[in-house]
Amino acid sequence: MKPVLILIAGGSASGKTTVVNKIKNKLNSLDITVIRQDDYYKDQSFLNIEERLKTNYDHPDALDNELLLTQLNLLLSGQPIDSPTYDFIRHTRSDEIKKIVPTKVIVLEGILALHDERIRNLADIKIYVESDDDIRFIRRLVRDIKERGRSMDAVIRQYLDTVKPMYYQFVKPSKRYADIIIPNDHTHDVAVDVMISKIKDICQER
Repeated sequence: MKPVLILIAGGSASGKTTVVNKIKNKLNSLDITVIRQDDYYKDQSFLNIEERLKTNYDHPDALDNELLLTQLNLLLSGQPIDSPTYDFIRHTRSDEIKKIVPTKVIVLEGILALHDERIRNLADIKIYVESDDDIRFIRRLVRDIKERGRSMDAVIRQYLDTVKPMYYQFVKPSKRYADIIIPNDHTHDVAVDVMISKIKDICQER
């Protein structure tokens, strides 16, 4: 059976992972694999750390969509992949490779998951998670300091220089491609239930 491919996009810290986890919990009996678009940022090991720090991670050009597209097609055709992983402390790909085998449901989650038309064309369901700008900034600030070893000044500077402008230039406009838009400022159980029903219908058809 060809896997069901779901794309989940939305601004940084909008609540995409929360939606992914709810889908996983609701499906329970179905196999599901989650792929982070963040792991497909381009390798920067050939650059020194000062140059790596200048990378605009919110611009589509920072992503290796050629590799992502190739590996998604492999998974959809029933073949396993060796997925890269990204090290946000060193600002380049890590040495760790993740072996991913095809499952009934594959979820691609990332701020620009809906940006590339070629990837959109592979998807069965396209979702956009929306949240208030202030809430997203606060969540990102806490996450980057705790999980990615960033300083407060660095997080704020990056947000103002690239995250916010790129959100309005690339991320938010991709909302028009979504089949479902989930406002993450309140509970979204109904939207998740609708998605689960659709996923099960597609699986039964295949």
